[in-house]
Amino acid sequence: MNEGYSENNEFCNYRSPLSTRYASKEMQYNFSDMKKFSTWRKLWVYLAKAQKELGLAITDDQISEMESHVYDVDFAKAAAEEKLTRHDVMAHVHVFAALCPKAAPIIHLGVTSCYVGDNTDLIILRDGFDLLLPKLAGCIQRLAQFADKYKNLPTLGFTHLQPAQLTTVGKRACLWLQELMMDERALRRARDDLRFRGVKGTTGTQASFLQLFNGDSSKVKALDQLVTKMAGFQCSFIICGQTYPRKVDVESIAVLSSLGATVHKICSDIRLLANMKELEEPFETTQIGSSAMPYKRNPMRSERACSIARHLMTLQGNTIQTAATQWMERTLDDSANRRITLAEAFLSADSILVTLQNICEGIVVYPKVIERHITQELPFMSAENVIMAMVKAGGDRQVCHEQIRVFSQEAGTQVKQHGMDNDLVERIRKSPYFAPIIPQLDTLLDPKTFIGRAPEQVTEFLQEEVYPVLKQYKGKTDKTAVLEI
Repeated sequence: MNEGYSENNEFCNYRSPLSTRYASKEMQYNFSDMKKFSTWRKLWVYLAKAQKELGLAITDDQISEMESHVYDVDFAKAAAEEKLTRHDVMAHVHVFAALCPKAAPIIHLGVTSCYVGDNTDLIILRDGFDLLLPKLAGCIQRLAQFADKYKNLPTLGFTHLQPAQLTTVGKRACLWLQELMMDERALRRARDDLRFRGVKGTTGTQASFLQLFNGDSSKVKALDQLVTKMAGFQCSFIICGQTYPRKVDVESIAVLSSLGATVHKICSDIRLLANMKELEEPFETTQIGSSAMPYKRNPMRSERACSIARHLMTLQGNTIQTAATQWMERTLDDSANRRITLAEAFLSADSILVTLQNICEGIVVYPKVIERHITQELPFMSAENVIMAMVKAGGDRQVCHEQIRVFSQEAGTQVKQHGMDNDLVERIRKSPYFAPIIPQLDTLLDPKTFIGRAPEQVTEFLQEEVYPVLKQYKGKTDKTAVLEI
């Protein structure tokens, strides 16, 4: 045994960083043992209620007894039972039955382990989406406010990470927003597409229930529908094996992995812009950027979001392989993998959304730095405007083009080889050739004439696409109410 180890010290056992550092309390609870096993017990209650309603000999006392002990889970006893039986569901059946002696004979009546196991997983997936969607809406809301605020502020656009035509700070934020909007749609669809496994029996044929109801197929179907409604689902799978189709996990985790890609792109952009000192994520007054370099303001929130998003993006592969290796009606090699993958995907998604919202609430923009960067590059970008102005003033386009080409090369040499400012404009001002357009030069170089319809595009996008979606989440986002629209 390692020195310092103690069985009773939680700090001597592995603890997931998703629990101790990153994910929210509500998402942690969603994947907790208490949520899982109390949901098993609720499902046994739903089953008993539905069976009673359809004529089986089950009493109100038995149901009340079960309902009164839904949250009285003795985890130690259940663990001891599982050690003996090597079966988690039967261990909990025994522990629950000991608490409910009247109901003991009818607990788990006619069902297989997947009745509680798989149906609980589907409830947890649904509840997980219900936790994520308002948080995603919260990020969209904050970013929409940011985009609207800075829709008119020109900034350098980049293609290939090289200066390109100008855009605006708000328009760039809308590139981020658009992907988050796609993620909102995808998560909502995945959530709404979830179906209950329902009451299907060992291989999905409902044979045991047909026996319980003396061959009455209509009652078997009604039992499935009743339990499905009690669990809060609109419908259940008509066809399944012992488990719900593992393609459900593929579809659910795929949209979370895609969300991870979006957040990674947004936070990578923020990190690049922070390096250029054009903007920064929030930085607390007492925050330490580096243990060795006191001046540093590292974009640690964005780095964390990228790090966890990278893990989230890899989890989709597990679900695809699990779905591909389910033999016939099912194999158990899905179980251990799903215990890890499903929880980590939702906890990771929760973590990056909490972090992204925090970033979006406090992004700091530095217009003067942005202006300086524009000043360095805009003279090159304005060449076509200068040429057109000279042609209108009676000049020859080819002659003008050659003049601009020579001046641009000379100015580029000053910037690249000597570290000087871009002096292309000064060269034009001093050239007798360009004298006819000198009075127009400042107008020709106004950054706002290079941003096209960017401000209008931001307004149209927010009004036509973003705000209508946010209305669905009014009052439901994390910390504060949704933007009043």
